[in-house]
Amino acid sequence: SEPSSSVRRPGAPDLPVARGPGRRRFPQALIVGVKKGGTRALLEFLRLHPDVRALGSEPHFFDRCYQRGLAWYRSLMPRTLDGQITMEKTPSYFVTREAPRRIHAMSPDMKLIVVVRNPVTRAISDYAQTLSKTPGLPSFRALAFRHGLGPVDTAWSAVRIGLYAQHLDHWLQYFPLSHFLFVSGERLVSDPAGEVGRVQDFLGLKRVVTDKHFYFNATKGFPCLKKAQGGSRSRCLGKSKGRPHPRVPAAVVRRLQEFYRPFNRKFYQMTGQDFGWG
Repeated sequence: SEPSSSVRRPGAPDLPVARGPGRRRFPQALIVGVKKGGTRALLEFLRLHPDVRALGSEPHFFDRCYQRGLAWYRSLMPRTLDGQITMEKTPSYFVTREAPRRIHAMSPDMKLIVVVRNPVTRAISDYAQTLSKTPGLPSFRALAFRHGLGPVDTAWSAVRIGLYAQHLDHWLQYFPLSHFLFVSGERLVSDPAGEVGRVQDFLGLKRVVTDKHFYFNATKGFPCLKKAQGGSRSRCLGKSKGRPHPRVPAAVVRRLQEFYRPFNRKFYQMTGQDFGWG
């Protein structure tokens, strides 16, 4: 561990790091959203790049741990050499009111990556994850709607997260659209090399991660990483990824699709990208 004198206090001069190559820097890029969109897959794909150094776990600094201060946040980061990019991912940042202001205060030049996915399948995936941890949960339908198939309950986080246009609106008060890259969670599965190529371009990196790094795992239903040179074996995401979704009645899916349609259209207009969710 570093001697405490090398951890920067706010306002203190930047002290040299005593041991190990490189130094800990604040991230220059963040994967800020969205939960169950494909953020873990994207992070693992990017970590194949020699110029990307990323924190493996989600630090939740700008939503839950902000009071610990910037020096603490920086102390979590992996060491980087000149020319390497430091990254972290915490998908709940996208829906946290304070996050854009806090991130902007630290770095107004931050590059922001948002992995988005059809809000209906995203909500069902979110529910499946919660259900695996809380088996006695009410049905998806009971949580998504107030009384029967009445109004959609936007207070339920699984529904609220998918209102991408509303969340983005808040971010655009702090950052210009040019600071964002919106990654399609669907294309991350169907064409991982293509989407990761766009991310490498956005980060100003050489396109090192290409289709030769991926193979499609039919059992899981999404791409896995081939064995890296000198690496031990091919790598798929953990057991919790690609878990089966509970069966949701078609009428419920249809109602939710109708509910999200105007929000999706606004999001397409805001981003200049049609994600094809209808």
